[in-house]
Amino acid sequence: MVIKILIADDHRIIYESLKPLIDKEHDMEIVAVAENGRQAVKLSRELKPDVVIMDISMPDLNGIEATHQIVKQHYGVKVIALSMNADRRYVKGMLQAGASGYLTKSCSFEELTNAIRIVAAGKRYLSPDISGVVIDESLAPSLEIGSSASITLTVREREVLQLLAEGKDAHEIADKLFLSIKTVHTHRAHIMEKLNIHNIAELTKYAIREGLTSI
Repeated sequence: MVIKILIADDHRIIYESLKPLIDKEHDMEIVAVAENGRQAVKLSRELKPDVVIMDISMPDLNGIEATHQIVKQHYGVKVIALSMNADRRYVKGMLQAGASGYLTKSCSFEELTNAIRIVAAGKRYLSPDISGVVIDESLAPSLEIGSSASITLTVREREVLQLLAEGKDAHEIADKLFLSIKTVHTHRAHIMEKLNIHNIAELTKYAIREGLTSI
């Protein structure tokens, strides 16, 4: 069986580096590349890959939100996070979103292909440095969990928050999410009320801190 792989990363060099190596693997095939989370969700729906290799910090829709949507909407598609960041907030966010694996970009190609095969077989894989983060988290749960965006905000509100933090205005957000401008304003008001934050600068800081955007 050939494992169909979708790569989601806004740095094309990742795809260009991985493609010639994966092409040599007899049981793997890259079927597409997405440059942001929203494309990853769309391509997952259309192509139904076996495994999505997902970066976390991407524009438009981050990897955590994209993973949540893919796992929820496309039964059987597995997600492996491949990120520069090993911070527990990102690890926890990806695992809670439904990712089956997490590796850092410092991993070897051999470890990545091993993880792909393990995850495609229905198991989980965490690189050794990530395993320590998960153990620490289980022993010392976050004190900030009550204020986490994943707990406080709805999926749509988190999408709107990321786009606001990336400098999009209400018209642009409405067009991108197929919403009315009035609905976007309502979401923004709810976000500010729930987070007790009342200006875009502070919302942007919050979105960065929560891993919703990397700018």
